[in-house]
Amino acid sequence: MTPALLARLLSGEGAALLASLPPYDEAAAFSLADRLRTEGFDPDLVAAALTQSRLRARGERKFGEAARSMLFTVDGLEQATRQQVGRLHARRLSDSGSRRVFDLGCGVGADARAFAEVGLRVAAVDADEVTSAVADFNLRSWPHATAVHDLAENVSVPTGLGARDVAVWMDPARRTPGVSDIQGRTRRTFRLDQLAPSWDLVRELCAGAAAAGVKLSPSFAHAQIPPGTQAQWTSYDGEVVECVLWWNDAAWDPGRSAVVISGQFAHEVLERDAEGANPEPARLDRLHGYLYEADRAVIRAGLSGALVRRVDGAELDTGVGIVTSPRDVIVPWAKKYAVTDAIPFNIKALRSWVRDHRIGHLTIKKKGASVDPAQLRRQLRPRGDNDATILVTRVNGAQAVLMLMPVR
Repeated sequence: MTPALLARLLSGEGAALLASLPPYDEAAAFSLADRLRTEGFDPDLVAAALTQSRLRARGERKFGEAARSMLFTVDGLEQATRQQVGRLHARRLSDSGSRRVFDLGCGVGADARAFAEVGLRVAAVDADEVTSAVADFNLRSWPHATAVHDLAENVSVPTGLGARDVAVWMDPARRTPGVSDIQGRTRRTFRLDQLAPSWDLVRELCAGAAAAGVKLSPSFAHAQIPPGTQAQWTSYDGEVVECVLWWNDAAWDPGRSAVVISGQFAHEVLERDAEGANPEPARLDRLHGYLYEADRAVIRAGLSGALVRRVDGAELDTGVGIVTSPRDVIVPWAKKYAVTDAIPFNIKALRSWVRDHRIGHLTIKKKGASVDPAQLRRQLRPRGDNDATILVTRVNGAQAVLMLMPVR
């Protein structure tokens, strides 16, 4: 969409057309577009309005009902911070003493909206003209928040004593210009040297601010964490959605941490929680108890030791994030199973187990094991009336199979 077409969509005939559209229905979209063109609406305007209707429907997964009155771009919606996650960002900056925030690379304004909600004055910019206009539209409910078209490199962030309440928030572009896919999305990059603005500028601006945060890919490497910052991986309903680096007053617990969001609750796991973890290795003949599978954000943050300590157990193998323990413990950021059996990985022995237990419905999980669940299912040929869940993983370096029962 061009800036001119966006302007038409936001005023006069375009705004009326967008407001008149029924709830988006993919099956009816083609016929609706054809009818609107027949009624005399400009084809480009019809396409733009229906695109917004489709994106709004998709945006409800991130923004709830608020998405129905927002605008989006295809890339902007995909990269936008979920509403609940953005509110955590906003509260952290506010609780760090910030009263103003410069949002450099604001996208469609997801985080900027959260900042404005908690009363922060927001000056947002984006390098893309259409995206910045979309963000400004999405900020229209807060007179103390605006978005303009500009480069982060051109923004003068206050420094010195007069900037003690000023925060910087950055979400560097992680997509490269070029050919879009069938959904209209451009190619994603995971390299720090391909960020825009540059990684050097990101570090310079954040290090110089009283409080700062930068949203990065969940694949951000531990070795790249700048000294004195807090790297925080966040998962939402089991999906790791971001790694945020917090600087200065916003780096409450320097090092690595994780935030696990499930439903309306957010649980934080800190690096210091992993200290003093029991180094004793797991043993296959001692797995008749409980199994705890850490949330993916905890694993990505390298904090499996926190789970070991929490349940007084032992990790099955380094890095798998699964801990065995004889104790029945409530851990809100880990799944819990009862272990009913455990054997070395052997197709013939496993097939016999499936046959002897008359397993017809078999759920196959794997973690840290080089097996294809679909192929393994064919090899095991499950038949019978019973259900079972198995985990193919590593126990102290060797592949093993654990028979599990979920525990609520």
